[in-house]
Amino acid sequence: MTVMETTTTATRTDICASPAKAHPRPEGQDQYTISEVVAFTGLTAHTLRWYERIGLMPHVDRSHTGQRRFTNRDLDWLTFVGKLRLTGMPVAHMVRYAELLREGDHTFEERQELLEATRRDVRTRIAELQDTLAVLDHKIDFYAGARRAPERSRT
Repeated sequence: MTVMETTTTATRTDICASPAKAHPRPEGQDQYTISEVVAFTGLTAHTLRWYERIGLMPHVDRSHTGQRRFTNRDLDWLTFVGKLRLTGMPVAHMVRYAELLREGDHTFEERQELLEATRRDVRTRIAELQDTLAVLDHKIDFYAGARRAPERSRT
C-alpha cells in the first residue's frame, strides 16, 4: 500500500508512505464503511468525521443511503496523515497541505516547503531525544556500576 499524489498530468506520483499492511480489498472492490475503516486504522469514527469536517480528509463518497464509503486511496491518505501526526505537525498545517494538494500541481513548492519545515522539526526532536537517551544511558550505567561496587568490596 502506498500513498500517492497524482498530478493533473497523470505522469508524476509522489509516494508518501509505504506501510507494512496491504489493502484489505483489491482496487475496484475497495468500498469500506466507517466501522471497517475504524477497525483497519485504529482511528475513531468521531476522528474520521472530524477529519472530513475540517478539510483534512478529501471528499468521501456516500452510498445511496448516505453512508460514507471509503476507498483504498482514503486508507492511504489516512496512513499518511498518521505519519504527519507522528511528526508533531500541527493540524492546521496538515489541513493546509491537504488544501494545497487539492489545488493541484502549481502548489508543489509550497507543499515541499511545509514538508521540509516538518522534517527540520523532526530532526531537531531526534537530536533532543538522542541527547536525552545519552543522559539515561549514563545514569543506567552509573546505577549498574554502583550495584556491582559493594559486591566487589565483600570479596
